[in-house]
Amino acid sequence: VQLQASGGGVVQAGGSLRLSCAASGRTFYDMGWFRQAPGKEREYIAAIDSSGGRENYADSVKGRFTISRDNAKNTMYLQMVSLKPEDTAVYYCAADRLFSNIVAQRGAYWGQGTQVTVSS
Repeated sequence: VQLQASGGGVVQAGGSLRLSCAASGRTFYDMGWFRQAPGKEREYIAAIDSSGGRENYADSVKGRFTISRDNAKNTMYLQMVSLKPEDTAVYYCAADRLFSNIVAQRGAYWGQGTQVTVSS
């Protein structure tokens, strides 16, 4: 599985962005989003199962971020609204056969990151 994250950019506080993670190869995996801010450890954000019927969110983004996927396009999304300066980070996507591995940041496959910068 190869993963390609995109959609990052610079946005003002309170603004919105939508990230995409395009998958190629074997694509019916559970997937998730993560982020890493400068000087901080990588943080789990959200996970979605292969059917799109099960979602899980970190408390830090619950109510502001929405994970989704379009299996016809082999793409997962992260819709982010009400962005805060503390959301500034490099955002990564990952895939794995097990939902629990995604939540535990033990995904077997990882994409390169996309930078999100939220200005105050």
